[in-house]
Amino acid sequence: MTRPVDFWNSVYDNDIAPWVIGEPQAAIVALERDGWIRGRVLDPGCGAGEHTILLTKLGYDVLGIDLSPSAVEFARANAAAQEIPAARFEVGDAIALGAASAAPTYDTIVDSALFHIFGTESDTRAAYVRSLHALCKPGGLVNILALSDAGPGFGPQISDAVIRESFTDGWELEDLQLTHYRGRVTEATLEQKPDLGLPVGSAIDVPAWLARIRRV
Repeated sequence: MTRPVDFWNSVYDNDIAPWVIGEPQAAIVALERDGWIRGRVLDPGCGAGEHTILLTKLGYDVLGIDLSPSAVEFARANAAAQEIPAARFEVGDAIALGAASAAPTYDTIVDSALFHIFGTESDTRAAYVRSLHALCKPGGLVNILALSDAGPGFGPQISDAVIRESFTDGWELEDLQLTHYRGRVTEATLEQKPDLGLPVGSAIDVPAWLARIRRV
C-alpha cells in the first residue's frame, strides 16, 4: 500500500525501517555476480542506498532515487560512511520520472522492495510499470525483488500472478523464482507479527519473488 511522503520520512528519521539491514540484499548481489546487471542502472525506491552504493563501488553508472527526502539524506550519509562518495542519489517519484522521460535511459533497473508496495493498487501499479517501460531501453532488463505471499512474512506481500499480469505487452518475463528477502525485526514488525518470537533488531529472512523482465 502506498503511503504519504511524511510516513517514509518518519521511518528514516527514526531509523525504524525493517528493510534497513546495513548491507545489500543477497539476491541483488547474486544478480550482479551472474551478469544480469549491465550498463546504466536505475535503483528506484533506493531507501538506505545499499544497492546503489554496491553497484557504484563495482564501477557501474547508477542512480538511486527515492520519494522520501529523508531516505535520500540517509543514503548519502550511508555512502559517506562506506567511503563511496561517488554514489549518486536524488529525490524522485519513480512514476513521474517515467512520464517525464523523453527517451529510454537505462539498461538495467533494479527494484528491491518497491513494486510490492503497489500490489493492491492496480491503477498505481500499472502507472509504475508504464514508467519502467519508458525508462528502460529496448532489450534492457528490469529486475524485481518483491515480498511473496508464499509463506510467513511481513509487509506488503504479493502473489506471482501480480507480477505475471503486470508485465505483459511490451515485456518478456524471462525468469520468476522464489528466493528470500532479509529484514530486521522492529517494534512495528512485532505489532504486525507478534508471533515471530524474535527480539527487536534480529535479522529475519522472509519469502520473496525475484523476477527478471526484459523490455521489448
